[in-house]
Amino acid sequence: MVEIKDFHKHTGERVSTQGWVMNTRSSKGLEFIILRDGSGFAQCVADAAVVSAEVFEIAKQFTQECSVRLTGKIVADEKQIGGYELHIEQAEIIGTSENYPISNKEHGVEFLMDNRHLWLRSKRQWAIMKIRNRIIFAIHTFFQNEGFVQADAPIFTGNAAEGTTTLFNVEYYGEDAYLSQSGQLYGEAMAMALGKIYTFGPTFRAEKSKTRRHLSEFWMIEPEMAFYNNEMNMDLIEKFLQFVVSDVLTHCKFEFEALERNTTVLETLIHKPFKRLPYTQAVRILKGEEQVNGKTTIETLESDLSLIETEISEKRTEISEKEKAIADGTLKKGQINFMQNKIDMLKNDIKELEAQAENIPQWLKSAKEFEYGSDFGGSDETVLTRMFDVPVMVFNWPHEIKAFYMKRDETGQFAKGVDVLAPEGYGEIVGGGERETDLNYLIGKIDEHKLPMEAFEWYLDLRKYGSVPHSGFGLGLERMVSWLCKLKHIRETIPFPRMYGRLNP
Repeated sequence: MVEIKDFHKHTGERVSTQGWVMNTRSSKGLEFIILRDGSGFAQCVADAAVVSAEVFEIAKQFTQECSVRLTGKIVADEKQIGGYELHIEQAEIIGTSENYPISNKEHGVEFLMDNRHLWLRSKRQWAIMKIRNRIIFAIHTFFQNEGFVQADAPIFTGNAAEGTTTLFNVEYYGEDAYLSQSGQLYGEAMAMALGKIYTFGPTFRAEKSKTRRHLSEFWMIEPEMAFYNNEMNMDLIEKFLQFVVSDVLTHCKFEFEALERNTTVLETLIHKPFKRLPYTQAVRILKGEEQVNGKTTIETLESDLSLIETEISEKRTEISEKEKAIADGTLKKGQINFMQNKIDMLKNDIKELEAQAENIPQWLKSAKEFEYGSDFGGSDETVLTRMFDVPVMVFNWPHEIKAFYMKRDETGQFAKGVDVLAPEGYGEIVGGGERETDLNYLIGKIDEHKLPMEAFEWYLDLRKYGSVPHSGFGLGLERMVSWLCKLKHIRETIPFPRMYGRLNP
């Protein structure tokens, strides 16, 4: 059997392949079938003038998502999906499929989520999962090439990295335990043994949030490095993200095309240094008190709103012209269908533009009213990254809003932390920083946060026995997938999402 991804190796040859039927259409003694097999997609054609009556009749019985085995000749055709098609000679139905619930029409989000086990078969979801897979491969490749050791942290934990308010509580052999929200504390212990390590595993947050950026179960990549300060940490983060993005761009061209993803921004950032801003400067830029390339955030957003309103008006005019042409009654059926499809696309574009136009005034208000000392919200991150075409690394945060284990700078006012904000409005994808090494300071912070001291005795031991400067960071895999694929909601980034209100399928 030849997989679709290998069709290019067998041009002109007679081969057998197998997969599932995505859709079919008929035209004057021809049956056109789009086949998928997990490796790719290909058009397959049964010609009544070439194949036997029996084979042609079998091809006519193909339904959406039935599984089939086909034999025929591979022909190169640049106009077809994947650049090759199969001219069918033999056909066999392996498994029937009747009344497949997900058709080519529009379906609501809840319906698709309830049928996630089937929705994964769509071309869009296939492309997202392939890109997710490549991101994972690139992450492992980068760290292994850099001399890191994969050393995974436990999922059951008796302590909370940053408090218990967003943790899932479980019973563990009669004791209270939690599902891990971070492997970082354990990562610090492993770095003291192995030098440079990274963990890669599921983490859990019990926030009752339904925003487009929240999952209850997600995957985190958390490297930890002995003898690293935060400047070295930021250098590594930049190198790491550029490597991963470059690798995915190289190996997932077809998948990005399937998603209609414009990769210009991604191609730019792999060659340019990221923008590094101390928190104090980031706040000034956010509030419109400092210009970037001759413009403030306020001016930029107001200009964006004006351009969006103009674009909406132009698209409405185009819709009106096309509807008038259809109403005239002079167009052929094919022309009408083409026009109607274009109208539907324009209406969808207008919906998205109207949503953007509705958001901008809210973003402006939030930016103008931002209070120094606060953490950035999603809209603040969107506004800030709008000013740059590369990720923004915000560092040196007010220590009050960072975790207890974050090291303070020489002034004592700021924590040596860093948040990396992705462009195109995707916000934080990496958070990290330098870890505090002062034993007494850590004890004081644990008390201040009202955390159980006994649960952190082992963690404090790391400061008693050969403590060294060390740093690390965490990357949320699903947020990375969401950004690279330019998805509107994080639920599409993982095969079976778990979030507030969703446990099935």
